[in-house]
Amino acid sequence: MTVDTALRTDHGLFGPESVTWRVHLEPVLWVAGMRALLLQSLHPWVMRGTFQNSALFDPAKAWPRFQRTVEFVGTRTFGSRAEVEAAGARVRRLHHKLRGVDPESGRGFPIDAPEGLLWVHCGEIDSYVDVARRAGIVTAAEADAYVAESVRAAEVVGLDPAAVPASRAELAAYFARMRPRLRVTDEARVAVGGLLAPPAGAPTWTRTAISATATTALATLPRWARRMYGLPGLPTTDLAASALLAGLRRATHLLPDPPAPPEVREARRLVRLARAGEPG
Repeated sequence: MTVDTALRTDHGLFGPESVTWRVHLEPVLWVAGMRALLLQSLHPWVMRGTFQNSALFDPAKAWPRFQRTVEFVGTRTFGSRAEVEAAGARVRRLHHKLRGVDPESGRGFPIDAPEGLLWVHCGEIDSYVDVARRAGIVTAAEADAYVAESVRAAEVVGLDPAAVPASRAELAAYFARMRPRLRVTDEARVAVGGLLAPPAGAPTWTRTAISATATTALATLPRWARRMYGLPGLPTTDLAASALLAGLRRATHLLPDPPAPPEVREARRLVRLARAGEPG
């Protein structure tokens, strides 16, 4: 970002009083990012469109591609209105050019079809709010506020806000409608295998961290999603995952803030001031 965030008064879509800023500043949200990828992979043609067009499946290009995705989410969350619109326009242009093919029917489909965009959005937001709730970051009411705020993020990629779930109950109803269409494809197996077994050339600590995060993310999936991946859908797994997330959050709060771009450091400062009732 090029704007001097220390002097900026345009806080973009959300701002320091939002639940979104508070949630996305938590390091434990890395687990939610992995959970989102695992959940999104269960939609067959979304997964196939990603497989056919994305560098995420090319080991030489996967990390730069992932970094660009992280940068987009950061800009969408913490950027100014102009920065968000510019980033959103780039993503919309890119998606508009791409098409996928269903190998079973031979039918082509646009990557930016509303059904696919909505599935990706809901998988992301459900993952963020689920991890935030389990880790003790938000109350039930704040979790609903987070989902409502996320409708603004959905508009950035071109979705009609009227079609986007704006509460946890609406999210749950959406997933109930979608479940009959979901399954694990060969492409999803490749993607999940890559998450659980990072490239051998990566540093040991990186491979360990990625594998541990992905394993934790699998445990946080809904029971029906875990069963699709061939894992037990037991209540005890839910309890253990929630305890682990809460423990991870407490542990990260004992450590110094991790390195971050200027806009994230400024967001941390402003959120702390807002929570203390002081002007920014």
